[in-house]
Amino acid sequence: MTVDLFKEFVKPELLVLVAVLYFVGMGLKKARNVPDRYIPYLLGAIGIVLSVVYVCATSVLDGWQAVLMAVFTAVTQGILCAGCSVYVNQLLKQSGDSDDKGGGA
Repeated sequence: MTVDLFKEFVKPELLVLVAVLYFVGMGLKKARNVPDRYIPYLLGAIGIVLSVVYVCATSVLDGWQAVLMAVFTAVTQGILCAGCSVYVNQLLKQSGDSDDKGGGA
């Protein structure tokens, strides 16, 4: 069910970005100098940057409307992929140890 919902909103070729952002988030979590509350924001920014790279590399930007559409697509897809990676993280965290429910990011 949730995979079908992901596919409805996230471009199929960008679904790999969800996994990439999940692992980046795990790395940020292990970094002692990055507070947990900033991880979703950092993942959002990284997701947008990677989406911009992909969309610009695969689009023909022959006018200002195409550029605006590419920017809109890249920003929304980056945010959605980051949100999906945080969602997957929370699903895995909450389906694990029942004693760990209820606190933190």
